[in-house]
Amino acid sequence: MSHFAIIAVSILFDGLAYAMFLFITSVGLSVTMGLMGFVNLAHGAFAMAGGYVVVSLTRSYGIDFVPSLLIAGVVIGLISIRFERRLYRQLYKATDLEQVLLTIGLAFMAIAAFTYFYGPIPKSVPLPDWLQGDVNLGFRSFPSYRAFLIAVGAVLIAVLWYAFEKTNVGAKIRAAVDNRRMAESVGINVDLLFTLTFALGSALAAMGGGLAIQLFGLTPSFAVLYLVLFLIVVAVGGMGSLKGTLLAALAIGIIDTAGKYAFPVAGNLFIYAITAIVLLIKPTGFFGRE
Repeated sequence: MSHFAIIAVSILFDGLAYAMFLFITSVGLSVTMGLMGFVNLAHGAFAMAGGYVVVSLTRSYGIDFVPSLLIAGVVIGLISIRFERRLYRQLYKATDLEQVLLTIGLAFMAIAAFTYFYGPIPKSVPLPDWLQGDVNLGFRSFPSYRAFLIAVGAVLIAVLWYAFEKTNVGAKIRAAVDNRRMAESVGINVDLLFTLTFALGSALAAMGGGLAIQLFGLTPSFAVLYLVLFLIVVAVGGMGSLKGTLLAALAIGIIDTAGKYAFPVAGNLFIYAITAIVLLIKPTGFFGRE
């Protein structure tokens, strides 16, 4: 392969891995914001909490990395139900400012709590042998962990697509996103749907937080450090849209990776440039409702 082709393949591979992380962590936020219109700035805190659950399970209890991801998703998903019922539900009809103040307050409380228990030093997790080293694709070798991240993302995309497009619950969620009042008028329990989607979104965020440890490291500031990326994916893709979130994650992940390959000093310039261009052309995002 030519030097240019090798660079292009590397960009595509790394960009896909980055995009899968963004999709897994952001899709729940997109659906819940589209369903209820609730500004949840504590979403990153659920992702951070999931990461620390993975750290505890792998380091303190010796549980393998992959089962730890699944356990973290279940644990954080169940915990999030209590938050939704006790706190979030009280502010469904509140102003955006009140929702922002509540959820950003929860995020900073989470940062303080996890700093107290785990400290500010970045954490890592032990990986099984098959996730270390490289995988040979014939023409080039790539990091096994990033290949695993792409595979996990592909599986979750297929599962979520089937759940949202081919099941009765998915049809109800799509109906509630399109027109909540009409959905309620035909007997759909929208509050229960939001609880379920909120728990699912938090569980996926927790898994994303666990997967991010090997990519970025994990500190308590993760709760707000990457929150802007999740919000950008939601805004660019369009709130409540599964395919919009996927397309936005792919666009941001690949273009940002390519930009950093070509111009390392540019930082996150390309992410904000993509966001500005898309929202200027289509303010509701790729597949947002007008």
